[in-house]
Amino acid sequence: MVVLTLAIALTAASTAAARPQVAGLQVALRAQGVYSGGIDGIYGPATARGLRLFQRRAGLKVDGRLGPATRGALGLLGRPGFGTRTMRRGASGWDVSVLQFLLTESGAILTIDGRFGLRTQRALRKFQRIQRLETDGIAGRRTLRALLLRHSEHVPGSPARIDVRRVRALLDYWATYYGVDRALMRALAWMESGYQTNLRSTAGARGVMQILPSTWAYVEAVLVGRSIRHTVSGNIRVGAAFMRQLLREFDGDMASALAAWYQGPRSVRRHGPFQVTRLFVADVLALRRRFS
Repeated sequence: MVVLTLAIALTAASTAAARPQVAGLQVALRAQGVYSGGIDGIYGPATARGLRLFQRRAGLKVDGRLGPATRGALGLLGRPGFGTRTMRRGASGWDVSVLQFLLTESGAILTIDGRFGLRTQRALRKFQRIQRLETDGIAGRRTLRALLLRHSEHVPGSPARIDVRRVRALLDYWATYYGVDRALMRALAWMESGYQTNLRSTAGARGVMQILPSTWAYVEAVLVGRSIRHTVSGNIRVGAAFMRQLLREFDGDMASALAAWYQGPRSVRRHGPFQVTRLFVADVLALRRRFS
């Protein structure tokens, strides 16, 4: 597998940056009756046990990891991914749970249940007013970005804030340099890391694009022909160069290239995209439509 499915690694050593996603998991597990603890965003023993118990009951591989198959089996509260849609009153899902957790981190008093009701709308409007955003009670792109930035400011050991404008500018630069659709690169980066520059998965994938060491080495040796510095710009460059290669291999078909990014090109050619791969591709393409 070229990259991980999500921008978090659910282990006992999870960083505070992953807490909103862990809160989403806790809400979904509670709805399935396998978790009774608090929605605190801490991946402790109770959350780990609940996840493994759910996987066993659902007939999934019991690996304690949160992939698309597990999220799909979790039902309504297991999807969609945070940032893949605009949320408003009446919505339900994983992303609403994450939204509610981020609002509580900003001082709101809410029940985190994955359901966007009146109290969530009021809390969101208050946050928007404080941040000098349009006070419409709708969680669109600018509001979600502001929530993530505020959360990053309170993550111990993390940079003071995620410089979203710099990351986006680098994504656009290297996408243009390699002739890759800019909205596609933005969507893929958001899906992989939420534009977090210091993220590292348990498999060793790093940075904004969540690049594995083997992929980095391949891009340097085969596609670029020289070493690339391990910086934010270098990470995005490797991702753009690799995506250009995948698009070439699959005749410009974005869905197939994304499937190869996630599953590996050889596996896609041999077996076709797996169900979990199709879910990943659908999420990225939905994001691309929003970023276009």
